Amino acid sequence: FGSSHLGQRFLAALPDPLSCSCIMGIDIEAGGRKKVKKREVKSKNPYLRLLCQLYKFLARRSESKFNKVISKRLNMSDRNRPPLSLSKLIKNMENKDGKIAVVVGKVTDDKRVYEVPELKVCALGFTETARSRIVKAGGECLTFDSLAMRSPLGKGTVLLRGPVKAREAERHFGKAPGVPNSKTAPYVRSKGRKFEKARGRRRSRGFKV
Repeated sequence: FGSSHLGQRFLAALPDPLSCSCIMGIDIEAGGRKKVKKREVKSKNPYLRLLCQLYKFLARRSESKFNKVISKRLNMSDRNRPPLSLSKLIKNMENKDGKIAVVVGKVTDDKRVYEVPELKVCALGFTETARSRIVKAGGECLTFDSLAMRSPLGKGTVLLRGPVKAREAERHFGKAPGVPNSKTAPYVRSKGRKFEKARGRRRSRGFKV
């Protein structure tokens, strides 16, 4: 009787597990169970950070898909914001008079282009020669904050993007070099007769892929 009485007193002294605020649990965030795939800009550039805030607000408060795409692209890394050349810009803006070309990236000059038509371009940046040639032709070089004032929903704009896969590194991605139907470039010291040009690359040396 004495031992059971002591046991009852001991149990009575314990806190109620339902009312206790110190119940053990799993830290979902630190444990890596709560995965939040949030695309946020890593850059310390204050102008870019303010633009991200502006277009995040516009994307949330308007139903415009244009603002959502701009907001997404502003938060991308540098390699996903490739530059667009003046020649590609002119080619994509043919028969689009009065519309504004929008590039979330830099606009660069192209010396192969001799005549630049009148263009209205909004971009994150311009090279000095590209800017001077556009302005000289009677065009405009706009910033994204001025575009937000002029066309908050993206009406009368043409959204363009530079070649994301144009980097030299992209040539080495894909099927392994030497595998049938592979167009992947191998990593070699230099290009020449002695470097990965024998078996598998010529019919005279066994077989050709």
